Amino acid sequence: MTLPGRFAQKRHGCRNSLLRAAAANVPCRRAPSVLAALLLTASGAVHAQEFSLLGGVSRGIGEHTYTWAASYEEGLGEYFAASFAWLNEGHVTGHHRDGQLAQGWVRLPLAGRRLVFSAGIGPYRYFDTSTEQGGSYSDLHGWGVVYSLRAQYYMSNRWIAQMQLNRVQVQRGPNTNSAMIGVAYQLDAPDVPGPRDWAPSRSTRVTGNEVTAYLGETVVNSTDSETSLAAAFEYRRGIAKYFDWTVGYLHEGNTNLVRRDGLTTQLWATRAFFDDRLTLGLGAGIYFAVRQQSNTDVTGDNDTDDRFAGIVSMSASYRFGERWTTRLTWNRIVTRYNRDTDVILAGVGYRF
Repeated sequence: MTLPGRFAQKRHGCRNSLLRAAAANVPCRRAPSVLAALLLTASGAVHAQEFSLLGGVSRGIGEHTYTWAASYEEGLGEYFAASFAWLNEGHVTGHHRDGQLAQGWVRLPLAGRRLVFSAGIGPYRYFDTSTEQGGSYSDLHGWGVVYSLRAQYYMSNRWIAQMQLNRVQVQRGPNTNSAMIGVAYQLDAPDVPGPRDWAPSRSTRVTGNEVTAYLGETVVNSTDSETSLAAAFEYRRGIAKYFDWTVGYLHEGNTNLVRRDGLTTQLWATRAFFDDRLTLGLGAGIYFAVRQQSNTDVTGDNDTDDRFAGIVSMSASYRFGERWTTRLTWNRIVTRYNRDTDVILAGVGYRF
């Protein structure tokens, strides 16, 4: 996923506030690997029963920094679960890393199912803004593994108190250890105390047809976190019970480093709650730059002929009438020429 965004310190702020697969230089050829990994996990994990926010302290290369995570989780029986999270590892010297994390969990419910101990493991797709000598930077991407231990206490009103320990091991950059505390909320009420064993099913699609107009902010994943006004227009259509497809046009604005507009298309795993008023979704797809221009003085990269990028997004909508919705979306644009951005958008949509 926040707002997971770079609002506190812009690029670093988006990773600094609440809420980079193989080698570090995998290009937007990266997009297919991201798409496959995310949607395979999302088809299960975004059928979320629990939404959680955690924050705490992380240690890497001898330095302490903050860390936070926003997570969706669902049960796969009494003793197993799956989750998807956006993990932010803070900022140590030369590295500012965050990314998407899918984990499988083994859980042990005790004390009438109200106290649950869990152990999890899963792949981590990370994005690392790495500062280099002379003030230049690189947007490095790669894969890692996260090992987790967690304790949760389920209260009677759907709220959950939790504590979690993480060990992060990556291809390039520092490995880290972290400790976090936080809260979670059960979006689907359990039949008995404690976690739900399985997510409830549905017989209809989450989405029909929807058009949305957005305004927001672009934050360049650079050392100085340049920002600009962003806008977008999107058409969304439900293609299966838990899957949507979108096509849209994105204007990233004009910063010193990036001036980019283009067409986007994504496949989404979605889930609805509270009588279908609230929807949550995870999307991945392709971004084709119709118009782009960048300042090459900082990194020396030339992206003139590189118009394809990946896009990974998290979105939430709330229906406040029979047809009208509000929607909040966080997009991560993934490039191979060190021009990654975060585009945080809020908009109004119409369903038909």
